[in-house]
Amino acid sequence: MATTPQRYPEISVSGTPRELGRQIGEAAREMIRAFCDIALQRINLTANVTREQSHAVAASCLDIARRYNSPLLDELEGTAEAAGVELIDLMLLQVRNQLTAESESGCTSLSLQPNLVAQNWDNDPALDDFTIVLTRHPNDRPSLTTLTQAGLIAYIGFNDSGIGACLNTLPAPSRATGVPHYFTLRDLYEQTSLADAIESIRRAQRAIPANIILATPQGPADLEVTIDDVHVLTSASDLDVTHTNHCLHPDLLPINDRFPELIQSHSRKKRIDALLSAAGAGNSIEAIKTALRDHDGHPYSICRHPNTDPETGFWTTVFSVIIEPSARRMHVSRGTPCDRPYEVYEMSAT
Repeated sequence: MATTPQRYPEISVSGTPRELGRQIGEAAREMIRAFCDIALQRINLTANVTREQSHAVAASCLDIARRYNSPLLDELEGTAEAAGVELIDLMLLQVRNQLTAESESGCTSLSLQPNLVAQNWDNDPALDDFTIVLTRHPNDRPSLTTLTQAGLIAYIGFNDSGIGACLNTLPAPSRATGVPHYFTLRDLYEQTSLADAIESIRRAQRAIPANIILATPQGPADLEVTIDDVHVLTSASDLDVTHTNHCLHPDLLPINDRFPELIQSHSRKKRIDALLSAAGAGNSIEAIKTALRDHDGHPYSICRHPNTDPETGFWTTVFSVIIEPSARRMHVSRGTPCDRPYEVYEMSAT
């Protein structure tokens, strides 16, 4: 693994699912162990869950996830073996968002023509220590590069078929058990079109809602994923799609009245739309960086900083990412983009 203070560690693996897992476990052993050690502690910053309760949820999701995509469990078992951790503890990393009131984070995301998706990932800054850029080259499935925490089966990133994905919280009804959304995201990266990506998510028995914003060969799209359905949003102009942390699809608008607004979601949505509208045809990579660095309403801004909120005030923009799937690269700031540079990461060769 190569890293500098401004860059995340980079890992590249290839082979069968079990081989992928073992290579990941060997390369990121100490990070995976440390993440497993603190996972429950960080969960309990916004929840009250015992180890027994957390393991019960993790165990109940193992068989559900295996039925959904069994090779991913083979990979996870390989990772656990090589890292020297219990599979149940590794599974806890996958289900931890099913145990908290806020299932993901308070991110601002966007997808633009021709093939670009981006977001600020506003979350617990302690997760920076476990964040890596991981390229997987499976033997018989699309290659993928993800910006992820060590031990997760997938996260934010892109595949070599032109699909890129970012992820943020969608406050909506949930249930205790189901396919963890890291698994549904990984299955999505095994697809080659928007239609197949939507079907990939639909066929999962999901536990929690999430918002998945995509760049695809068919253009930008946003999937408001509830436990019951996948609601697809595209831009009327086919130019851009933006999302923060409240429901936008007409069928889901009543949900907004049932759940409290997550960290100024409405104002961030208005602000990112205004910034993109002002940039117009100038929505270049540099223009997107400028928008993601925006401090309007600081510290409750698109570029988010610690504040006095009693529940989520410790959240900050842990990283900012701009993904170009067709170019097989992403631009990432390690920390708040207002004072950190964007580094370029390319999908590694096999």
